[in-house]
Amino acid sequence: MKRVVFMGTPAYATTILKALVNSCEFEVVGHYCQSDKPVGRKQILTPPHTKAYIVENELNIPIFQPITFKNKEVEDSLKELKADFIVVAAYGKILPLNILNIAPCINLHASILPKYRGASPIQDAIVNQDKLSGVTAINMEEGLDSGDILAISYLNIENMNAIELFERLADMASDLIIDVLKNYANIMPQKQNELRVTHSKKISKDDGLVSFDDASKLYAKYLGYIFWPGIYLKSGLKLKEMELVESESINKSGEILKVEKDFIVVACIKGSLKISLLQPPSKKLMKAVDYIRGKRLNIGDSLS
Repeated sequence: MKRVVFMGTPAYATTILKALVNSCEFEVVGHYCQSDKPVGRKQILTPPHTKAYIVENELNIPIFQPITFKNKEVEDSLKELKADFIVVAAYGKILPLNILNIAPCINLHASILPKYRGASPIQDAIVNQDKLSGVTAINMEEGLDSGDILAISYLNIENMNAIELFERLADMASDLIIDVLKNYANIMPQKQNELRVTHSKKISKDDGLVSFDDASKLYAKYLGYIFWPGIYLKSGLKLKEMELVESESINKSGEILKVEKDFIVVACIKGSLKISLLQPPSKKLMKAVDYIRGKRLNIGDSLS
């Protein structure tokens, strides 16, 4: 039975960790994740999703949460686990060369590399209206997501939001890593095409700011940022639930075109959107229809 050290932090990584734990051919001998962090208004110290899974299921897997890998004791404790493989998925830390040299390190990156190296490949694929995404398994090296490709799984992502895509890619990564580990000795790694490299930056709250310019692009942002940061207008009004009506008509930005029982239709300079739920600044979620009635807005008025 091959010994595996797993490094990962969020729910995406937990799905992959479960697959390794439930496999008959691999033993997870150690888990590395980021530190517990304060969450919510009360700032309650909360463990990473992967750690919580191990603790709640009383799994006999040692958990490590090092601040840095430049510490000799941290390096030695990893060596003592005698891993055949180190599997990394959304860990959130860069592994230095001294760690990469301990055992083959395989990263499961949620994009078709070399596209979207970096922090937010799932959201970027949706926001940029890509039709195809996937998971790439690579041999890790010192560069960011730049290692040789071991295998890729592909997925049509049209009309998916980020929550759905995270779940689908996590399941695909789970199948992919088992296959890669089983066949590792026979895989011929392929160099990434450096001419096709694109980068994915960490998302900030400011990325959620939108205006009624292009309905198709706004809807893509809604799908991509549905979990966080969401999308909102300059006024602070959050657009919480919507559908794309069409993407070709030419209109006045933000004009209310239609008011129905459960939704309103709002114009973009190009295209239009059906909006069901809104959230004003510092207020509760409400139906879009109730919001415009409260603001005494009607057809022909602007939501902007």
